[in-house]
Amino acid sequence: MKNLIITLFLAALSTQGFFAQTSAEQEIIELSKNKWQWMADKNVGKLANLFDDKSKFVHMSGTWKKDRELEIIESGSIWYKNADIHDVTVEVFDNTAIVWNRITLQAHVRGNDVSTEFTVTEVYKKDDNDWKLLALTFSSVRDTHVIEH
Repeated sequence: MKNLIITLFLAALSTQGFFAQTSAEQEIIELSKNKWQWMADKNVGKLANLFDDKSKFVHMSGTWKKDRELEIIESGSIWYKNADIHDVTVEVFDNTAIVWNRITLQAHVRGNDVSTEFTVTEVYKKDDNDWKLLALTFSSVRDTHVIEH
């Protein structure tokens, strides 16, 4: 009986470790969350530092590079007012991280306030000690969309 209890205890401890997020995963989740706030605040200075010079952004209306994304944010032609994050998962592969966020985005686009459900895929690469965003893709989804963990 004692051996069974010890075995179950050790199994529980190892399971907790298995499901715990690594520090890199936590760092990326926090960075992604900050990015949404910087976009809402139109803080192009912080975003310019985060976005890699060769980064690409895929929206419902087109795909463009860093300079255009920053211009859009700064001008307010798309104002990312709030990203309500429903779910997030991240996978880290050496110096590359992929983030999947399921969000409801409240935005001001072409003179209209809109609310849209998206799964957003973000790709980051560790450059020295900093993470750089390489790609951000909005995929329009239903509000019942689930991200498998």
